[in-house]
Amino acid sequence: MNPSAMGGGPARVLVVDDLEASRFIASSWLRRSGHTVVEATTAAEALTALGSQSFDLVLLDVHLPDMSGYDVTERIKADPRTSSIPVVMLSATYIEPEDKVTGLTRGADAYLTEPVDPGELLANVEAALRYHRARALAEHLAVRLTRLTTATFAINAATTFEGLAEAASIGAADVLDAEATAVLTNPDGVVCVATFGVRQPGARLRPGNADVEQWMTSHNPGVGVTVVEADSVPWHAAVPAVAALARTKLRRPPIGIAVSPWAVVSDADRNLLRQLAQATALAAEGLLTFAEEHSLALTLQRSLLPRELPHNADLPMTVRYVPASSNAEIGGDFYDVIELDGRMLIAIGDVCGHSIEAATVMAEVRHTLRAYAVEGHRPAEILRRVDTLLERFHPTGGLTTMCLLLVDLEAGTMAVANAGHVPPLIADEDGARYSTVKGPLLGIGLDRPEATELPLPRGTTVLLTTDGLVERPGIDLDEGMERLRAAVSHDDDMDDLADRLLAELGQGKQDDIALLVLRRRA
Repeated sequence: MNPSAMGGGPARVLVVDDLEASRFIASSWLRRSGHTVVEATTAAEALTALGSQSFDLVLLDVHLPDMSGYDVTERIKADPRTSSIPVVMLSATYIEPEDKVTGLTRGADAYLTEPVDPGELLANVEAALRYHRARALAEHLAVRLTRLTTATFAINAATTFEGLAEAASIGAADVLDAEATAVLTNPDGVVCVATFGVRQPGARLRPGNADVEQWMTSHNPGVGVTVVEADSVPWHAAVPAVAALARTKLRRPPIGIAVSPWAVVSDADRNLLRQLAQATALAAEGLLTFAEEHSLALTLQRSLLPRELPHNADLPMTVRYVPASSNAEIGGDFYDVIELDGRMLIAIGDVCGHSIEAATVMAEVRHTLRAYAVEGHRPAEILRRVDTLLERFHPTGGLTTMCLLLVDLEAGTMAVANAGHVPPLIADEDGARYSTVKGPLLGIGLDRPEATELPLPRGTTVLLTTDGLVERPGIDLDEGMERLRAAVSHDDDMDDLADRLLAELGQGKQDDIALLVLRRRA
């Protein structure tokens, strides 16, 4: 956009007239008023000039040798590149009222007849320029506000600190039409820096350093947004630069967005940069808060699970617990292993929901399970008693699935009792298959079958998991279970197997994952 169109002052005017004397007089008046004038003698010359140069106004004679001024005006207004340029028509021959009506109807912004007073001509030119400048400014601001809205939406949609740095740099470059660099610090203290150029295909991410955060903190000591004009900014290549630094709390590290000074020449530009920095700081605060809540939930969740598994040389086992990547609340997934006079009771379960209530129910179920196991109850009887507990004390929020394995190494068997849970996956030399033992979930008071005793030959691997590993929105549960079955081999190292399954099947899940693998030593 031509800078003269954005404010007052001199303008670039195209004067179109085939009469040299008339063209000289009009151009002289305009030049004395400080305007830059380009002259054309024909419609063809005028249209060529308009196609290759930028003008703020056209002073157009109606009678031209190759085309009427009316037609030229229509062509100017029909072209999106020139439609906003005001046209002042001037004529010594077409002076009747109907001529003026025709000119104004076909697009002219003013219509004057010669001879014309210099003051009247200049006043009409200034009036047309004022309208043109106001319209250009309004369109420019509307475009910028639209870009600001788009940038703010992308900033708030970022789910990682690296993604937020990219979104902020891309948004600032788009809004201010200049290369921009955004920098912020993640919860681990790692400085994330992203630079985006208007003519570049994508943001460039690079690691920061301690000097970056120190520089930002020293230039933004408090809460809010500070705009700094500096000879150099540690994370931005342009010298000098303008940087907006923002933070929402004193204990948070600031975020920064830097651009070249020529991109911030007005109060409106500075305000846009401030708004982008404020939006980025608020989005960073949201990500930091989520990370803190997620860490707290994970700590609480792990405190409710066994600190370590019992050691038995003939029954090695490994366990993994992975919280949902998109949920900061504590979940209800659990596992437990209880030694019972030469036998081993292994449990895995899931209380529905993600909340403190789900965690509370999960803790009650685990302690109740242990109490009934120590009393010597059979697996099916343990499930019945837990079912009664849930139905009585948690009738609305206690729905729970659980699978119990009572392993007797001396007999080489395992008694399996299932309450609506993913069945055990058994792998041996014949392949991997799911146990067919089923039963209703807990908390609804239904009858449940006795445990099923299955052989546990040496070298057999048994995998227990919660549904977070096999369930995914939009995909059938059977398909997820089949993918798990196909990925398990009886002779894999158990730790390697657990890590591989989580890497292949457990990424980006919306539910917690508890995974326990045991093997009767060959």
